[in-house]
Amino acid sequence: MAALLLATVLVATAAADDRAATPSRRALTGRLLVATDALRDPRFARTVIYLVRHDADGAFGLVVNWPIAEVPFERALQPFGLEVPPGSGDVRVHYGGPVQERRGFVLHTSDWTGEGTTVVDGRFAVTEDPAVLQAMARGTGPRRALFFLGYAGWGPGQLEAELATGAWGVAPADERLVFDEDPQQKWIEATTRRLLDL
Repeated sequence: MAALLLATVLVATAAADDRAATPSRRALTGRLLVATDALRDPRFARTVIYLVRHDADGAFGLVVNWPIAEVPFERALQPFGLEVPPGSGDVRVHYGGPVQERRGFVLHTSDWTGEGTTVVDGRFAVTEDPAVLQAMARGTGPRRALFFLGYAGWGPGQLEAELATGAWGVAPADERLVFDEDPQQKWIEATTRRLLDL
């Protein structure tokens, strides 16, 4: 149900992307938000956020550089009653943002899709259905992936106001940076890209 809700929200707002894209405003879906020193919210200090959606209705993103724990796939899948392959190992859990911190998402390469998968820009996709975790545990999931609890969200005009104050910079996203194992390096490199992209 939650997977269908996410898919519905993302599909329903696709039309709004077209309305929102005006010469004075650029939709940032598929790009990175990079926290600057002007950002005073400690929940986002030195964060890098992949923007899954940005349109007239607001924005939705996932913090890609804040791992919080390593947990067995068994623990991640147990609440859903899904079978766990023996010897499946652990999955790293990331803080996706302060909104609905018990809600899970997987940001991954677009080579794998399942029920409720939304392909963002041809290279990245987001899946909320826990079946993606099961596929990852079996070794049949996406080539690269990050598992999140929670997300970052902004209402209409809220992100634009924060951008105007200099709280966030914007940088291009690519697979290597988004899925890099070193969280501190992600912010450093994204900051460099932001400055080069100005």
